[in-house]
Amino acid sequence: MENSLGRIAVLGGGSWATALAKLLLNNTDRINWYMRRDDRIEEFLKCSHNPVYLSDVTFDTDRIDFTSDINRACADADTIVVAVPSPYFKGHADKISVDLSGKNIVSAVKGIVPDDNMIVTDYFASRFGVAEDNLLVIGGPCHAEEVALDRLSYLTIGCHKTSKAREFASLIAGKRMKTIISRDVDGIEYGAVLKNVYAIAAGIVSGLKTGDNFMAMLVCNAIREMGRFVDRISPMDDRDIDRSAYLGDLLVTAYSRFSRNHNFGSMIGKGYSVKVAKMEMEQVAEGYYGTNCIHQINSREELRVSMPILDAVYSILYEDRNPRKAINAITNTFS
Repeated sequence: MENSLGRIAVLGGGSWATALAKLLLNNTDRINWYMRRDDRIEEFLKCSHNPVYLSDVTFDTDRIDFTSDINRACADADTIVVAVPSPYFKGHADKISVDLSGKNIVSAVKGIVPDDNMIVTDYFASRFGVAEDNLLVIGGPCHAEEVALDRLSYLTIGCHKTSKAREFASLIAGKRMKTIISRDVDGIEYGAVLKNVYAIAAGIVSGLKTGDNFMAMLVCNAIREMGRFVDRISPMDDRDIDRSAYLGDLLVTAYSRFSRNHNFGSMIGKGYSVKVAKMEMEQVAEGYYGTNCIHQINSREELRVSMPILDAVYSILYEDRNPRKAINAITNTFS
């Protein structure tokens, strides 16, 4: 099947990359797929599924050009879908030497670029010279696991050029996958980072057994906090923080049993140390890293948005504050 976005490459070997690759192969003939480890590629080719993530999802591997060379994957691709965990993003990006300036970049990274404290689309613009109209972002609410289970799901595709967002949406849409179009690239990206932070907070509250009433207040105030931050760092007249890319993604990440960030926070609420909770996680809890990045960004003099929930999570994760004391300290900030 021909598409106006040309050849697609997927970067990443985790559950989200696997889910997106499956969606793309429903609507396009072939894809390039970069995975870091050759042994994982070999195992994938033998069993026709990802050996580690979403292993129930089978693939026609004859339609996939696997490679552990990121430049090979990118060189003959016109559109590159980036789906690697944010803590490892720069390690992969630093290997890219091919010219990306004329390519479309689709960020499915739900985190901030470490050290640089930049959203991924800004990073591709500043480092690789990718034009604004060629930068896209994928937002929720959507868990990779439910895509694998073929449950009805929704994704928001953001791009300043809405026609391009629609073109990419057509490549992942299907009977069980609905798509929504948005121009709010920055808002979707920052929202995706913050909802992971708030999901950790929700997990901590759950682990502390504070109760459903307080959980509702936490999530209600979290979406307001998200709105304050996003509106300050990237003002936009017609942004509606109650839309699915923001509130919907927050809700599914705060409550779902598939939420790594909620589960990570829950362990901390139950008494696990941060170090042990990280060791127990089989996958990356993006919110751990996002908490530090957003805290640093919000420390800039021109921002300093009121973010009591973020500050509480930061104090627990990075300052070893007692979780119950940290949560109790913000209860009077809620309204």
